[in-house]
Amino acid sequence: MNFEVAAIERFKARLAAGEEELVPAAVVNALLDGANPVRVWRDYRGLSAKDLAQRADLAPAYLSQIETGKREGTVETLRKIAQVLNVTIDDLVG
Repeated sequence: MNFEVAAIERFKARLAAGEEELVPAAVVNALLDGANPVRVWRDYRGLSAKDLAQRADLAPAYLSQIETGKREGTVETLRKIAQVLNVTIDDLVG
């Protein structure tokens, strides 16, 4: 089995196990176009700002400031947001 086929098979197995995720082009394009990653992932996951703030134990106003770029979240804050959104911190600061 060549390398490419093996890589595809590994990906398929990880996808079936829930360890990988297919992300729609609209999400990828929004991120590439410079939209705020927290907002993009929150919208994709179907959460309101209030829901995300509550689940991440953040003040809604603070989350709003992060999403609008008025404030940068601390590493701890981004860790909480990433955990709720089921992404990595790198996905939020990329």
